[in-house]
Amino acid sequence: MKVKAIALFSGGLDSILATKIILDQGIDVQGVAFQTPFFSAQKAIIAADTIGLPLLIQDITEEHLFMLKAPRYGYGKNMNPCIDCHTLMLKLAGQLMVKMNADFIFTGEVLDQRPMSQVRQSLHVVAKNSGYMEFIVRPLSAKLLPETKPEKDGKVNRDKLLDLRGRGRKRQLELARFYGLQSFPPPAGGCLLTDPAFSRRLKDLLKHQKDPLVRDIELLKFGRHFRINETTKIIVGRNNFDNIAIEKLQKEGDVIIRPTEIPGPTVLLPDGGDEKMLHIAAGICVLYSDAPENEAASVECKDAEKNTLLTIKSILRDDIEGWIIR
Repeated sequence: MKVKAIALFSGGLDSILATKIILDQGIDVQGVAFQTPFFSAQKAIIAADTIGLPLLIQDITEEHLFMLKAPRYGYGKNMNPCIDCHTLMLKLAGQLMVKMNADFIFTGEVLDQRPMSQVRQSLHVVAKNSGYMEFIVRPLSAKLLPETKPEKDGKVNRDKLLDLRGRGRKRQLELARFYGLQSFPPPAGGCLLTDPAFSRRLKDLLKHQKDPLVRDIELLKFGRHFRINETTKIIVGRNNFDNIAIEKLQKEGDVIIRPTEIPGPTVLLPDGGDEKMLHIAAGICVLYSDAPENEAASVECKDAEKNTLLTIKSILRDDIEGWIIR
């Protein structure tokens, strides 16, 4: 029977090259890409289409959120649990390998390319904790790593694998030219958990909500965020793009606030609030509107049941400083 492999495929240059190297050995390859609110599979979709790789997209939000709340190996510089995240992905890829009766899994990881997740010890820990250690091949650095079962069994030819190491990209670029790859995405970026501002917002959310909804995480991507107290947060659109996104993410029980006569932001009061919170949100709405300073403005407060009109002055900037989640 023909050998079959599962590619953990991000769509970056390294994963494309790893796939090309395995395909060159006459092995059937099925790609898999994962997505959550923190990273998408869009780059993988584009790259897979470019090289003709069949690709499965799996949403792993539930499993990822469970892991994210208390990662065994902690976080990186921000809220990125890279070691635990890679372990989860390889575990799920391994399950797919078994389901599809494939022979091994492979990734585009390069030894010592990333200081937290791709040093020798981390690669070992990730593979071991995934439960599929002996079936994980890393074609770009395989000659620098222990021989795996697929290599020992002759399913993949170790002599045709590589010995790449470190952060340099010279050999990858040479391989890209060899394979005629005209364009490919930059190596960094793509995961919001590495972004400092997003991480601060996420940390605040997880502190105040035990089981946040996916839409609560999506809201972290838009607007200005204000933590008023343990149960109340206010989100203010910075531009029309934010305003539209925030409004689309409204759910039953939320209050949307907008100026009625002047340009201004869309403000979201998730899960509503008492009269005091409503007035604070309305005052913040006026503050970021085009209302003249110290003059009252009319705002509409809308929930699923009713619309309320308030005429209110802007809240003072000094009063909101302690609420801003920067």
